[in-house]
Order: sequence, then structure tokens, then C-alpha cells
Amino acid sequence: MEFDLAIIGAGTTGCAIARHLSRFDLKIALVEAAEDVAAGSSRANSAIVHAGFDAKPGSLMARLNVRGNAVFESWCRELSIPFNRCGSLVSAFTPDDEATLRDLLARGEANGVPGLRIVSGDEARALEPRLSKEALSALWAPTAAIACPYEFCIACAENARANGAVWKLGAPVAAMRDLGDAVEVAAGAETFRARFVVDAAGVFADAVARLLGDDSFSIRARKGEYLLLDRAAAPLARVLFPCPTKLGKGILVSPTVDGNTFAGPTAVDQESKTDTSVTAEGIATLKKVGLKSVPDLDFRKAITLFAGLRAQPSEGDFVIRRSAACPRLVLAAGICSPGFTSAPAIAETVEGILAEAGLALRERADWNPRRERPVPFRRMDEAQRAAAIAANPLHGRIVCRCETVTEAEIVDAIRRGATTLDAVKRRTRAGMGRCQGGFCSPRVMEILARELSRPWTALTKDGGASRLVVGATRAAAGKYAGAQHDIASEASPVIRGAAAPVIASEASPGVRHSDDDHVADVVVVGGGPAGLAAAVAAKQARPGARVVVLERDAAAGSCASASTTASACTTSARSSPAPNTRGGS
Repeated sequence: MEFDLAIIGAGTTGCAIARHLSRFDLKIALVEAAEDVAAGSSRANSAIVHAGFDAKPGSLMARLNVRGNAVFESWCRELSIPFNRCGSLVSAFTPDDEATLRDLLARGEANGVPGLRIVSGDEARALEPRLSKEALSALWAPTAAIACPYEFCIACAENARANGAVWKLGAPVAAMRDLGDAVEVAAGAETFRARFVVDAAGVFADAVARLLGDDSFSIRARKGEYLLLDRAAAPLARVLFPCPTKLGKGILVSPTVDGNTFAGPTAVDQESKTDTSVTAEGIATLKKVGLKSVPDLDFRKAITLFAGLRAQPSEGDFVIRRSAACPRLVLAAGICSPGFTSAPAIAETVEGILAEAGLALRERADWNPRRERPVPFRRMDEAQRAAAIAANPLHGRIVCRCETVTEAEIVDAIRRGATTLDAVKRRTRAGMGRCQGGFCSPRVMEILARELSRPWTALTKDGGASRLVVGATRAAAGKYAGAQHDIASEASPVIRGAAAPVIASEASPGVRHSDDDHVADVVVVGGGPAGLAAAVAAKQARPGARVVVLERDAAAGSCASASTTASACTTSARSSPAPNTRGGS
């Protein structure tokens, strides 16, 4: 296979470049190590379309932020992505903070950000009534906005594919070789040639560049933790920033385009480029700083915690240039904040670099800039819902109750390329609501298994080794020998509606117990509210079953916001009827 252009990395930057360059008569490959687009930093960031006052004047960050902000809304309109130009406030709580606001105002004006002004505390609270009464003043940026980063990424990738680009997912790049007139790329199980390569590999961009001899920069991962509230929490109207620090824009409190509120991110530099764990210290910091900006934030309505990694470049600015080590390599690296905002402008910049490098860019007469998406069922009125069900009866089956996602929408997501539970979630929001997939996960898995013709044991949460269902126990192996879908469909009803079905596996290494007394009928992995509710449901449905709950922490319900629910479930699970010695939980 031969391509004009191989883009390595299907995050926000790579997908925006693929979409933008699909307007030209080029053979484009979008290459991604993960099994879906938007599987790295693009799925876990602040989702802010920044105004552009924070970056140093004259930097790439400053120029591309302001340009990206200016065109972002038109990209969202063409790609059917929700967009809300809600504006942002940077709050000052001390005289030193007010001096910082004046510096930010001057920097923003130098960057060409329109509409910036410093407002009094009362004016700021008129714009956002929930802002703390302790705020003395604020920098108002009316051009700031919010959008959905993973939906933006998916939309760009889908639009690029509709215009002829090829997706190569689950294809980590292991080697590249400069052939002079092209680059040979070994990715996954394939080897192909590309006239030019764009390195948009996020936190791994430095490692990818070194495959072609470029060690001119390095990337360090900066972890940012987030705490997301249910939509039942009182909504915010604006994005609220504290004054920035040397580590970034600080812990903000912001609405999302889907009606949630979040606090985050923290900023912790680390050596690992894969560690996205959430810490107790990080969550405590989020709560403390979040409450300073919005004193009535109700963290009892937290529904999930997560973390993402930012690609911090050694140069202190975006690394966007033609490589000196390999003239057919274009770098689009070190894309930390404001990378989401800058993505359309980064794509324009890469276009210019490729044109200067000699890639012929002939515009296509048939290029379609639009990606049409039907209105989500959750946003339809009654007449629209009736019409949707009449056109496709699968809209009459609600799979995700929290987010009102129908089977028709899940089938559509799979046919558009989703092959994992998280890929469906990012396209439909099934599993993003209050129960975080506790009810709908097994139902989504049923549909995935059916549509992909895969056994349940082959399904994953997000690719790789993240299997959702493991093999049958020794006791069940004979009964279910040769079965694929039947293993799940017969063994899992006891925990349907509470958590993903998990069938007991062989004993863990180092654990000794007899076959008669210690073979579980059901194993539930995870001792949070959903897992403990699964155990309760298992005991209620089959009182004689032996149900085992596995939890990595020392106690069930390790999430503080879930402790009351977990405690109640633990008590209920332990006290469920047990008519014989093998029926205990």
C-alpha cells in the first residue's frame, strides 16, 4: 500500500489534520495505536475553547489559539457538534490576583483576543450568580466557549473517512524507515509507504519522532484529575478560572455541553505516559479549590472521577515544523492546552508546511465538509421521537436509562466504527449518566456481540486486554462447552441491570482452596455501588448461588461520594438468604 500522507495519532490534532487535508486529492492514512479514535488525551480534558489571553505573545500557542477560536464554531456547525459560546471569567481573590488579571488583559490584547475586559466582583456575579462573594474582580472573555473534545475528534475522523481517508486503528507504529522518496511505516500487522508522515502522537510524539532519528524535543506527561457532577447538580452559566500558575490555567469549574458540571484539572508532572489513576489527594484538592470559586458546589452529586494526560513539550511551545532529521516528517507535537482550541489552526499550519515541502495539494471538487448527525433521541420532542420510532422500531428500546440512549443509536455507533464499550459510550453517551453504565453495560455488550458477531469473551472496555467477560469456571465449563454467546446469556441474568456480567475464572495464582467449597457461581469485579448491587441482585435471583465480590481496595465503596450506597449494599449482600453453605456471599 502507498499513501501520500500518513498521520500518526488519531487524537484531536491528528483527526483535525486528516479532516482538513481530506479536501485535497490525497491518499491519507490515519494511524492509531488504540482501537478507536479519541482514546488518549482527547477523551479526558477540559473541553474549553479558550479565548487566547493566557499564552505568551508571539508564541505558536498564542497565534493558533486565537485563530482556532475564530473558526471553531464553523467547524462544529459543519460537523454537527454541540457548541456553546458561554464566555469565561478569571477570578481575583487578592490584590496580587488583580495584578495578574491586568497582566492577562495586556497579554490577551497583544494576542488579538476580542472583547476582553476586567469587571468588578458584582459584574462578574451578574454574569455567573454562583461565583463566590469573595471574588474582588474578574477578567471577562466573551469569546471563550465549550464543546465536546471526543465528539469533535470522532466527527473530524468520520468526515475525513467519508472523503476518502483510511482508518488504521489498533496499529501501533513499531518502526519507520526513510527511503528517500518516501517513508516506510510498520504499524500493527501492516507495512506501507507514505510520501510524508505527520507525527501527531500526543504524549508519545517524541518516541515516534525518534524512529526517524529526530531527538530535537521531548514530551513529559502532566496528569490532570477531574471530578464530574450529575446533571441534577445546579448548572453553571460560565467557565470559571482561578488565576493561572506556572503549571497551567489552574483548577476551573465549568459546565459541559451535555449539562454536567466539573471541577479540574489538577497538574502533576510524572514520568509515566500511561498512568491515568485518580488519587485521594487530587480529589481533595479539586474540592477545596472548586469550592473557593463556587461555594455551593454539591460534591455529593459526583458521578465519576477521571484523569487525562497533557503532552508538555520541552520547548515550552507547540512543536510544529518539518523535521531536520527527516525531511518527509512533519511534527505536530507538544500539543498541550490550548491544543483543543488550536486544532483547526494547527491543521492549517500543517497544510502550509506540506505545501512548502513539495506535496501537491489539488483541491477536490467533490469534497464534502459536512458530517450529518440526527438529533440524539434524548434531545427530541415527543413528535420527533414518535417519528423516529416509526422509521426504526429500535428507537423504541431504551438501553441507557440515565442518558435516554436507544438501541438504534447504539447500532448506528457500531456501524460507524465503534467496537468497544467505551467507543459506544463516546458516540452515544450510553454509560455516561448517573449509574455510570451499571444498568446499560450488559445490554450494550449484547448489541456489540450481535452486531460484530463476536463472543462475549472477546468484548473489551477500551481495547487491548480490557476484557469485560472472562471464561467459565471448571464447574460450568462442561455445561457451556462449545458455547459462545450462551455462556453470557445463561450465566449472567443474576447481575443484569446492575453491572457488566463477569463469569468466574480459575482461581488467582497463589490462592489455594478446594474445588467443592470454593468454586464461585458468579464473580463481580469491583466493590463500588454497581458491583455490590450486582451481588445483591445475584443473591436475590439465585439464593443458592455462591457470589464473590473482588475489590482492589481494603474496603468496599472506596469513592467517598458512594460510601453510603456501598455500605447499604454490602450489608444487603451479606445478609441475603443463604439456604446452604455454598450460598453465602
